[in-house]
Amino acid sequence: MPARSETSSATADERGFSALPRRRRLEADERRAQILACAVDLFGERPYAAVSTAELAQRAGVARGLINHYFGNKRDLYLAVVRRMVTLPELGTMIVPTGTAQQRVDAGVRWLLDIIAEHGRIWVKVTSHEVVGADPEVQQILDAADDAVAERLLLIVGLAEWAHDAELRTFVRAYGGMVKVAGREWITRGTLTREQVHELLCDMLLTLVTRTLPNVDRRR
Repeated sequence: MPARSETSSATADERGFSALPRRRRLEADERRAQILACAVDLFGERPYAAVSTAELAQRAGVARGLINHYFGNKRDLYLAVVRRMVTLPELGTMIVPTGTAQQRVDAGVRWLLDIIAEHGRIWVKVTSHEVVGADPEVQQILDAADDAVAERLLLIVGLAEWAHDAELRTFVRAYGGMVKVAGREWITRGTLTREQVHELLCDMLLTLVTRTLPNVDRRR
């Protein structure tokens, strides 16, 4: 009996010791997420140059050194904001629509506009280089995101077999440029309503997937 007691005690001690780092990692992840969320808000409110790391730390309620610890410097933190804005939800969380081409296109545009609406002005700033200009690392992140969106959109509209075709995906990337401009007119300038943007993008996407892409594929 004493031997079993000692074993149980040792096992409990080991479990307690191994659980402590897990709690610390969770706290660190939460703190990092807190800083990132505050950075999203601040970069959405003001130009990049007008945001200081001291202000970011104050908004997040952390010591300034923690921003350097988790992100490096202000530019590195901004790059994390860019990645956050353009990272798509996991494919497993999406319900791929079925139905006619028009119904799939409608679902695809609604998905795009939901992403824009979720992030608002900071999405417009990030995707239009409004914050730091033509930064090559920002461009690399945005290019990868544009490709990911093009692949996902082809899946949504029922053209999954073309999702990994670089040439056809380029046409969808070009359509993505219209999405960004229309998003700016809607979110920032207020010159278009969401309904108007939805109609415009549906018309263009339907033409792209029912006429343009099939014609390009046939001519190859």
